[in-house]
Amino acid sequence: MTLNTAASLPRFFPLQQTFESSPVKDVEEVIACTFCESDSLNEVHQGQTVAVAVGSRGIHQLSRIVKAVVQEIKKCGAQPIIVPAMGSHGGATAEGQAAVLASFGVTEESMGCPVVSSMGTVLLGHTPEGLPIYFDRVASEADHIVVVNRVKPHTRLAGQYESGLIKMLMIGLGKHRGASTYHQFFPDYDYCLDRLVPSVVKLLLNRMPITCGLAIVEDAFENTSHLEAVPADEILNREPELLEKAKSLLPRLPFQHFDLLIVDQIGKEISGTGMDTNLIGRKSNDKAAAEDEFPKVRHIYVRSLTSKTAGNGAGIGIAEYCHQRVVDALDVEKTKVNCITSAHPSAGAVPLTFESDCDALLAALSQVAIERHREVKWIWIRDTLHVDRVWVSEAFHALSHGRQDLQVLAAPKELEFDESGDLLSPW
Repeated sequence: MTLNTAASLPRFFPLQQTFESSPVKDVEEVIACTFCESDSLNEVHQGQTVAVAVGSRGIHQLSRIVKAVVQEIKKCGAQPIIVPAMGSHGGATAEGQAAVLASFGVTEESMGCPVVSSMGTVLLGHTPEGLPIYFDRVASEADHIVVVNRVKPHTRLAGQYESGLIKMLMIGLGKHRGASTYHQFFPDYDYCLDRLVPSVVKLLLNRMPITCGLAIVEDAFENTSHLEAVPADEILNREPELLEKAKSLLPRLPFQHFDLLIVDQIGKEISGTGMDTNLIGRKSNDKAAAEDEFPKVRHIYVRSLTSKTAGNGAGIGIAEYCHQRVVDALDVEKTKVNCITSAHPSAGAVPLTFESDCDALLAALSQVAIERHREVKWIWIRDTLHVDRVWVSEAFHALSHGRQDLQVLAAPKELEFDESGDLLSPW
């Protein structure tokens, strides 16, 4: 396939989507207020140590939020220490996890307190189901534990408890050993943790000095929309309510049925599976949407990995096609460890690979009858965190008019490529 055949590809035009947005204006003030109103830190006293658990997700303003939590702990006269709570991420090494936090601006210098990264765990006991519970050794030795995490739908887990404070307590602070154990159990529960969580959390609260969690909810633009300090004994009841709030603010793609999704970049800071399966409609099956799941996209093409994912390509197996640069950027060991630990080995499978965007798009086009080539429905996004502005093929033009949530920004035009046959990205 050569560049001179690119004219056979559909023309594209940009769309602006409208989502609800309600950003928190003063993060520090809101965090101070929510800790005060909830009395979450009342038991934290002069000279005590407080382990602040911080994960690997790409949370907006993470360093600013964590620093504000550190300051509130210092107001109590206590000594905060930051511990990575990210299961097997960062290559499942202490150095790798510290590096992940540093990439988000969470360092000893910026936070004004130690960052203590260790993969050591303690065995706290077993649940009635026979599940062994492992927990970060450093955190277990502190006088108090405060977890900081975003509440949102998970890429595989379903139910009242998906991604949030509870998952961080279980998997994040379980480190590599705990994360591996949990993921071995998840298939037996059909990836729904509603039956498993109560017994695990009861054991954790009985054995560990868990004081509270700071829950973060973001809007469709990644803005911090809600911050709430939740006392430990209220997490089980409050998190499902916060999850519903997060679901109501989720971004979405503008159409429910299309032939190809072009994704500029995937990465662990974007989603646990590189690209958010809640947005692309492949939560329960890597290659197709479930009957009641939307959108329904036939094929996915991934163009690159983010720099922050540091070679972790977990999630690439969800796509049918990828660019050669994705394979070149893969850290095979990191990807392997992450996918095996999460009991999702297919997420690391390398799709059909192409030397140029042009070749990949022409291959995708060949899967459609020739008489439909000008009518194919394709959507092009930067990544699954940024879908307020997307590019869509000309077949969507008529469907885009008359919708209050969409604004057509320009007329359809041919895709532009460089001399290598790669797309000139509008982002």
